[in-house]
Amino acid sequence: MKISLNWLKDYLTLEEEPEKIASLLTDCGLEVESIEKVETIKGGLKGIVIGEVITCQKHPDADKLSVTTVNVGNEILPIVCGAPNVAAGQKVPVATVGTLLYNEKGESFEIKKAKIRGQESRGMICAEDELGLGTDHEGIMVLNPDAQPGQHAAEYFKIKEDYCIEIGLTPNRIDAASHIGVARDLVAVYKHLSPEKKIDFNKPDINQFKPDEITSQITITIEDPNACPRYTGLCISQVKIEESPDWLKDKLRVIGLKPINNVVDITNFVLHETGQPLHAFDASRIAGNKVIIRKPTNDTPFVTLDEEELKLSGNDLMICNQNEPMCMAGILGGLDSGVTESTTEIFLESAYFESSGIRRSSKAHTINTDSSFRFERGTDPEMTLYALKRAGMLIREIAGGKITSDVMDVYPNPVEPVQVNLKFETVHRLIGKVIPLNTIKNILESLEIDILNENPEGLLLKIPLYRVDVTRPADVVEEILRIYGYNNVQLPERLHASIVSNPHPDKEKLQNIASDLLSARGFNEIMNNSLTKAAYYNNESLFSASEIVHILNPLSQDLGVMRQTLFFGGMETISWNQNRKVNDLKIYEFGNIYFKEANKEHKGSLKLPGYREQRMLAIFMTGNIQPESWYMPQKTISLFDLKSEVTHLLSKMNIPLEKIQMEEIKDQLYWDAGISVSLNGKIIYELGELKRSFLKSFDIKQPVFYASINWEQVIRLQGSNLLKYQEIAKFPEVRRDLALLIGKEVKFSDIAQLARIAEKKLLKDIRLFDIYTDTKIGEGMKSYAVSFTLLDESKTLTDKEIDKVMSKISTLLQRELKASIR
Repeated sequence: MKISLNWLKDYLTLEEEPEKIASLLTDCGLEVESIEKVETIKGGLKGIVIGEVITCQKHPDADKLSVTTVNVGNEILPIVCGAPNVAAGQKVPVATVGTLLYNEKGESFEIKKAKIRGQESRGMICAEDELGLGTDHEGIMVLNPDAQPGQHAAEYFKIKEDYCIEIGLTPNRIDAASHIGVARDLVAVYKHLSPEKKIDFNKPDINQFKPDEITSQITITIEDPNACPRYTGLCISQVKIEESPDWLKDKLRVIGLKPINNVVDITNFVLHETGQPLHAFDASRIAGNKVIIRKPTNDTPFVTLDEEELKLSGNDLMICNQNEPMCMAGILGGLDSGVTESTTEIFLESAYFESSGIRRSSKAHTINTDSSFRFERGTDPEMTLYALKRAGMLIREIAGGKITSDVMDVYPNPVEPVQVNLKFETVHRLIGKVIPLNTIKNILESLEIDILNENPEGLLLKIPLYRVDVTRPADVVEEILRIYGYNNVQLPERLHASIVSNPHPDKEKLQNIASDLLSARGFNEIMNNSLTKAAYYNNESLFSASEIVHILNPLSQDLGVMRQTLFFGGMETISWNQNRKVNDLKIYEFGNIYFKEANKEHKGSLKLPGYREQRMLAIFMTGNIQPESWYMPQKTISLFDLKSEVTHLLSKMNIPLEKIQMEEIKDQLYWDAGISVSLNGKIIYELGELKRSFLKSFDIKQPVFYASINWEQVIRLQGSNLLKYQEIAKFPEVRRDLALLIGKEVKFSDIAQLARIAEKKLLKDIRLFDIYTDTKIGEGMKSYAVSFTLLDESKTLTDKEIDKVMSKISTLLQRELKASIR
């Protein structure tokens, strides 16, 4: 949220520098994210001075140029000018050498000393569009004769400086989403820190409000008082729609708003002044002179101010006339209801809407406005009347209108302020310091929190309606502390702590080890939102609709469900990077995935019954192994590169790789081809090359390899597989090779498994180092060359022992796999 410092000074006297004010705001809970100096004219007309043209002669070598001498106060400058209206005796704005001028796009160019057709020129006589003071470029800007040469143009044109303070407003502090709200907090801070300054909060006076005449006949009806507890309106006639005065346009521009016309600008001004959204209707377009607040039927068409046609849900609260909806309550106006250049009569709305209904409609239609931002979080029902009168008086003053109705205020069930019973013991316990009672009472008074009753134990308080977030004693304590100052609470001299046993295995430590390993091997970690598109899970052959966790009030359609896989987030990341010419990617992500589980309870835990979440690790590889280089040929990433990375990681995690079972994946889920690896019947990971259909849907044009690792299963295996250190063997290893002729359906994992059954003690390693296929060796056959590494850690193996082991392995392979030894 943006705040103008000059605007803020309308409500209280501020003498401190902007940085000091920003520090005070941050300390009281309104964190200032940036401070930007703003000028009504970009550049502030720095380097521009008033000059007097002393002489003006035609350029000897150019028909359309003039050679002038200009008195700028401290010297006389030679300037070549191309304007047709330049003449001796004129008072003109002059950009001196080194001055920066800005065009409409905000781009700057510097005035430099130059020779133009042989004539020296040390400045530039400016037109009004070159200074940003207008749009005329027919000639130079000629000033009043009483202008003084040498006077700074910023002083002559009364250019103002301001500071735009941007506040990172937290969702609970909607009361500070206005200049009055921020000023109110600053006054409370000053009253506590510097009571001698006697700083008062000067809210604009509306006591002079009164109708000019009563002629309008518009009536208001609320059909759903729960959705709209209060609705106020005012009729104004004989309005003249035109450009706003400079002071109003300047205030809006500082906070980033574009002026439109006087009436719309006034509603925007009052919104950012008070925090109360307003809407101005063209009264002549209100059919039947009736304003009805209701929820139209489902699929009712509505065209917004942005000319977008919507279908209403039946739960959308609308401001309607006798025939049709005119405005989406608290969110956006309709195409035919707003103020236009021909409008002469307006109906001004100021209302209090129930926040959850506005939030649902805003998210359902993906429409976010300054108005919905405030109504979603909760506005002040008491501010509706003040803001309406304030805007009515400004319209009468600026747009020349006449107020032609009394204030129409429909408020059937007034909202009652919250009362909080605050115990002094609670204040001292939560703050960690005993604060004097008078200090507490003064802070509460400065925050406009009324003390209804006082006793030795505490206070009974009435909370102002604009503080929708203060409902409990803890909330009041927070209010006291932010004004008292967090920095004024000293750290205790002793720190009390209890010894807590760490769970084994340490999940965070294991994840950090894995992250460090992957990062050291050239991977980058990514983090994606757990909320994702519902459209990803429409394929019921891949995802069960009954297991999808839907969000009740999604921020947008792209954040409608909880993810069931890390796959789609990774694919979006790859697509985003490849669209920006980053094609070589090695990325990984740790994250939870979420499922519904019917009739499942989690007794004795913090987990929500009926839901399950699971920790996963996703690894993606695509492109080339390493960047292009002169000393090493390019190598494209393959499935085996990904398998190698996963195997290396699991080996580091002490997973017994010799015990795992592998199964081939063919045209399943996302994979075109790959493997599924399990241990004791539980899947540890799956990896493979992704289907082209999935790549095409993300506009990815190169192969992508993906591994999905069940990280919870990896953690479970830590307890049963202890990492042991052992002495390096003192005796030599022995290698023997076998050439096996086997059927094409036989996998290497089958060979390895049988070999370990045949010899459990001496067999240390098995490797496949060659594959050969040819019709000459038989249809449906292949040849594997496999190496077997043997080691006895207590002695050197003899040939007889080695032959005995190899004979057992060969016999078992021949019997079980029908293998032939070549």
